[in-house]
Amino acid sequence: MTRTTISVVDSKSLLALFGPRDEHLRRIRNALGVGVSARHDSIHIDGEERSVQQATEVFEYLNHIALERGEVLESDVTKALGVATGRKSHVAAEPIEVHRPGRQVVPRSDGQASFVKAMREHDVVICSGPAGSGKTFLAVAMAVSMLRAEQVRKIVLVRPAVEAGESLGFLPGDLQAKINPYLRPLLDALREMIDYEVLKRLTEQDVVEMIPLAYMRGRTLNNAFIILDEAQNTTVSQMKMFLTRLGIGSRMVISGDTTQIDLPDNRRSGLVDAIVRLADIRGCGQVTLSGADIMRHSLVAKIVAAYDASERHYPR
Repeated sequence: MTRTTISVVDSKSLLALFGPRDEHLRRIRNALGVGVSARHDSIHIDGEERSVQQATEVFEYLNHIALERGEVLESDVTKALGVATGRKSHVAAEPIEVHRPGRQVVPRSDGQASFVKAMREHDVVICSGPAGSGKTFLAVAMAVSMLRAEQVRKIVLVRPAVEAGESLGFLPGDLQAKINPYLRPLLDALREMIDYEVLKRLTEQDVVEMIPLAYMRGRTLNNAFIILDEAQNTTVSQMKMFLTRLGIGSRMVISGDTTQIDLPDNRRSGLVDAIVRLADIRGCGQVTLSGADIMRHSLVAKIVAAYDASERHYPR
């Protein structure tokens, strides 16, 4: 027999994890055959080693969701059990075809599948979620797919030039050299989907354009797939400016992580504002990804949860 303990932030999170009338708890116990008890804001799991490991993964996933949303749904439990026991996601999504022959981008979680579905169905999509949940990669894949299918004529990749605690102002080189560090994550995603020589030609022909947000002012973009990455670092006025660049036949995807805002404390995030302001506008889709959608190294989800938990104890 094996025993392990998981720390939970507070009794409220514990209630969310166990569900109304302990429904989530009973479901996890029955599915994995483990004993679960709670004491002093900690969860204790007993059982066979493999089952305890699976239950630990389930509760860690759900604990992150409880911290992020304040509640855990039945669908979250289904997803967590599926991941822990190796079952596939129950939400189907068609693969995204990209430029490289035989290369497909396949959503790997329910949240990612919902994001892909939203991008196919809406002209404007707002996606918020933690690092590693696939926001940028899936948006770039959809842009490449639509360019390949001639549904758009141009891809425009945009980022606000806000430093994450660092200063790039003294970097050597021209303007392009200075802004490249901001745009590198978008370029890395593109290079996974388009051969280097093809991407170089598309960039030279201005079919693929990567620019800082400030350079969007005054433009109207028709028949383009426009991605605003790191949108949590836009101001409200910058977000309004960006959204109003949408032209005929264009699509927009706005992605960001509302827990990693690098703006001064007195500036409201344009992403946070837009999530509320555009909630009821037809044609604007919204998707929120969670720790269950993180597909980087297995430690990333745990690291994100640890920082979320500590920030609730020691807020900035």
